[in-house]
Amino acid sequence: MKKITSTVMLASLLAVSANTSAATLDDVVGKGHVQCGVSQGLPGFSNFDAQGNWSGVDVDVCRGMAAAIFNDSEAVKYTPLSSKERFTALQSGEIDVLSRNTTWTATRDTALGLNFAGVNYYDGQGFMVRKDLGVNSALELGGAAVCTQTGTTTELNVADYFRTNGLDYTVVAYEKSDEVVAAYDSGRCDVYTTDQSGLYAQRIKLKDVSAHKVLPEVISKEPLGPVVRQGDDQWFNLTKWTLYCMINAEEMGITSGNVKGKMNGGDPAIKRLLGEEGSFGENLGVSPTWCANIISQVGNYGESFAKHLSVDPLNIARGVNELWSKGGIQYAPPIR
Repeated sequence: MKKITSTVMLASLLAVSANTSAATLDDVVGKGHVQCGVSQGLPGFSNFDAQGNWSGVDVDVCRGMAAAIFNDSEAVKYTPLSSKERFTALQSGEIDVLSRNTTWTATRDTALGLNFAGVNYYDGQGFMVRKDLGVNSALELGGAAVCTQTGTTTELNVADYFRTNGLDYTVVAYEKSDEVVAAYDSGRCDVYTTDQSGLYAQRIKLKDVSAHKVLPEVISKEPLGPVVRQGDDQWFNLTKWTLYCMINAEEMGITSGNVKGKMNGGDPAIKRLLGEEGSFGENLGVSPTWCANIISQVGNYGESFAKHLSVDPLNIARGVNELWSKGGIQYAPPIR
């Protein structure tokens, strides 16, 4: 009976998703803002300050979409979501786009009725421990109590890793990320596991940051990116090309500071990107200068990364998130 009930509930959600996802852009224009699903507070990705202002690389995706649609990157409202809540909120139409450090997997891309619109951060799962534990490798974690968050890919990854390496462990799971951090910080577990970016971001919340270290092992592939409902290709296209605009802009050397000066230049690729040639904005349902608006108001991908991730206290290196032309794997299709 439980299995039948869950199947019926999923079918119902997908039916609602199909109805609410049609003409999402029209709905967004009608209400005057993008409703963006974000984390409950992850520094560098989606985090809020004392005044309630949101910032981070995930937030910048939503700000870019608002700039493309309204020529106003502030036309966004944010819905903080736990890992457990995030997909239901998107399927039900509570949010228009989920931009919340979410891993692209086969199940999520098929069975949940969702579409991932690209990767804005290539990540991998890791482990953080107290330095006084005397552990230098994840292979030394046999018998450990491991803190993690429910409703994420981390639970399966850690189970696979410990099983493959013949290690016993005890899982200590919580629904909210701050609960996981508090449990680890208070000593209720020996290890905290999540995406490595999350470990660096959450470490700054600990009582003594210097007392902890991230182990060298990366045990999974975690491509993180924005997500939309299936059934609305126009909205899907706008979401992914917002990200691709930012990546292409960095590759072409176009920044928030020089975008106006680049307009009316002679480079045909730049002219297409900035809306001086072609009908790319029209094809997306927005203005010809949609990408120029994104760059001028939000910045290119590199600017967003530097502003939110490469600064104190995170100091996360570009690594594989560097452009393909500079030794990384970040790559966007051309606008032509």
